[in-house]
Amino acid sequence: MAELEERWRELGEFIREQRRIGQLSLRKLSEMAGISNPYLSQIERGLRKPSAEILRQIATAMNISAETLYIRAGILDDRSGEADLVAEIRRDPFISEDQKKTLVHIYESFRTEHLTTVAVELVSDLGLSLRTEVAAGPPAAVEPEPEVEVDAEAAPPPAEVDPTLDDALVDT
Repeated sequence: MAELEERWRELGEFIREQRRIGQLSLRKLSEMAGISNPYLSQIERGLRKPSAEILRQIATAMNISAETLYIRAGILDDRSGEADLVAEIRRDPFISEDQKKTLVHIYESFRTEHLTTVAVELVSDLGLSLRTEVAAGPPAAVEPEPEVEVDAEAAPPPAEVDPTLDDALVDT
């Protein structure tokens, strides 16, 4: 019994933390989720056990996955192990190697950006200040552009230069 009460308390703490990260007041979130202010307060304190529908409404209002709240509430089981998206991208036979590299780079840059934001918010919440710049992530690899062959016969002739313009530039 104590384990269930602990789960509801942790769910409430998580909802409160997400609300604060989203800079939403209790009143604003309850309004956005379509539930009463006192009911949301009781959920956040672990005093109420919200239904899956109420959790979905809260998740939608906070722009987070309802699945996240369902797992924390014990409605869904947590998948064993963390999904390895990078490995899945690299395993996909339907996209080219260049497309795979691009997807992995974008995904990793989004994760880095998110983790940086969370770290800055955490430091701020703790009342500390950052004394060093936070890197925006690993530098992007620059690949050389492929050489392009130009057919001399198909290329337009070079533009003729007006000799008076050349003189004007020299005089200036």
